[in-house]
Amino acid sequence: MTSYILYGLCIVLLLISFLKDKEKTKKAVVNGFKSWEKIMPQFLAIVIVISIILAILKPEIISKLIGKNSGSLGVILSSIIGSITMMPTFVAFSTSNTLLQNGAGYAQVSALISTLTMVGILTFPLESDYIGKKAAFYRNLLAFLFSFIVAIFMGGVFN
Repeated sequence: MTSYILYGLCIVLLLISFLKDKEKTKKAVVNGFKSWEKIMPQFLAIVIVISIILAILKPEIISKLIGKNSGSLGVILSSIIGSITMMPTFVAFSTSNTLLQNGAGYAQVSALISTLTMVGILTFPLESDYIGKKAAFYRNLLAFLFSFIVAIFMGGVFN
């Protein structure tokens, strides 16, 4: 139901925009499609990889590795995976939902999402070029440690 409301609202707002300024609206729609074209290959690749992983790993294995009962080891494993992996945020959220449906724990998924969005081992060289190695290291370290606080909080709230 929420999807219908959001899509309806988008259509109404697009029509209002079009009536107000046709050229700007056309330009915005074209820019939106260009952005979509850039994101789609990444999105499809990640969806395919996750689908393969979920086909190989049974829900019982996911539960064992990062389920509620995996405890601190599962949170650490999730944090490490999230720190190394790169994916767009909107894909990370849908991935977390899939993991939760397949037996992952809230604390473990929270750690994964926190590190996915805040820690960047793969992007460290680029980041250090802009803010310096020391600042990039401390920012990533603090974000990594913060992911454990998020995991503890979310695990406590949802378990």
